[in-house]
Amino acid sequence: MRKLFLLLLLTIVFASPAYSQMTDMPMMGHRDRHERMMGGADMDHMGNMMGMCIEHAEELGLSDDQLTKMNTVHRDMQKKQARFKADLKIAQIDLMEIMEVKDFDLKKAGAAVNKIEGIRTAHHMEMLKGMKEMRNILTDEQFKKMQTMSMKNDNEKSGRKMMRKQ
Repeated sequence: MRKLFLLLLLTIVFASPAYSQMTDMPMMGHRDRHERMMGGADMDHMGNMMGMCIEHAEELGLSDDQLTKMNTVHRDMQKKQARFKADLKIAQIDLMEIMEVKDFDLKKAGAAVNKIEGIRTAHHMEMLKGMKEMRNILTDEQFKKMQTMSMKNDNEKSGRKMMRKQ
């Protein structure tokens, strides 16, 4: 019974029209393209970039005013991330509740899936706004330094992953 429930849940989630809006690109490729669009960073990584800017404020040459603004944006983004996780979990529980009955309402389940995707999309936009706000605080030179530091950090992480796989 649980296997059937899980299979139905996965079928609805992956067959959802909300997912089919990206028909021109497979999902795995979409993430790769999106990460390139985001400057090599996914949404979870964005908080790390903000933290890295704050942590390396002296190396980047941030003024006290810039650092204060960044700390405010960073805390705001952390709060939004926490809210997103809670809202997403509640929406997922709502979907499971709809699907508990044998002959569940497909329209309600579809609406719940669309709500989940709406929550994700809204969060994604909030993260983009935060990233833009953070980047606007930096001068062009500081932004270039931050990118270089981020790429170096990513390369080091990739190297550690490769070493673990061997």
